This record gives sequence, structure tokens and C-alpha cells, in this order.
Amino acid sequence: MAGSDLDDLDRYIIYALQGDARRTSASDVAERMDVSASTVRKRLQKLEESGVIRGYHLDVDYERAGFQLHTLIVCTAPVPDREELAWRALDVEGVVAVREVMTGSENVHVEVVGVDGDDLSRIGRELDALGLAIEDEDIIRNEYVSAYEGFAADGDRD
Repeated sequence: MAGSDLDDLDRYIIYALQGDARRTSASDVAERMDVSASTVRKRLQKLEESGVIRGYHLDVDYERAGFQLHTLIVCTAPVPDREELAWRALDVEGVVAVREVMTGSENVHVEVVGVDGDDLSRIGRELDALGLAIEDEDIIRNEYVSAYEGFAADGDRD
């Protein structure tokens, strides 16, 4: 299923789930889009099977959970090795997310969590041993997300 194959119902399902996947039911979407809940469930299954919807992720406040050092480590990987190194970084204890960036340098962003400086030092050493050159480290204060307006149904856009 390519992006061009998405119709208004598919796009609205994605938009609603991006806004609040936990509290959005098939019935809610069905009512808004004037279709049956079973139609919404079938479409949702198709979106998942095709890989358009890849998963549902928990948003954790690491500081409240006792992990004071929620950090973004910006790394550089050789471009031919970038994808493999990004996947391998996920195996490092404390790494919670990795993003590949389409640049020649600073092209792997690693989100990590630790309780103290020793945790961050260990994670840094392990990333370095993988072949990722650490360019910068920044403590993450807050992260904000929003549903992509391109998926909104008419009347739902601001």
C-alpha cells in the first residue's frame, strides 16, 4: 500500500491514532467518518499489514521514572555502514531510540537514558566501539509530538 493508495478514511485513521492511539476507538473513527466500526477495524488491519502503521509506542517521562539523564547523542557513521550501525546501537543497554539522518556527518542520532554520568560514559564507549563517532551530547528536557495535519479530515484541520 503506497501513500498514494491512502484514501480519506485511511488518512483519518492515521491522524486520529497519531493524536491519541490509546483513547481512539474504531467506533470513534467510524462515527466521525460515517462508516461502520468493522470497516475501520479492517482498514486498520490493512494499514498495519502493509507497514504503513509500524507500531504503537509508549511515551515515557524518564525523569519521573527516576532516569535523570535522558540524552541525545549525535554521532557520525560512515555512510555505507550507517544503517547497520544504527541497528547495532539499539543493542546497547540504555539506548531507547535511534534515527538515521540523511547527511554525511552527524547522521545517526541516538536517544539514551541513564541514571548517572557513569551510565552515559559506558553508553558512549559502547557506541564508539561499534564505530560511531560521537559528535555531541545534549540532555533532553522535553519532547512534544503532534499528529501530521496532512492526514486530517476536512473540518479537523486548524
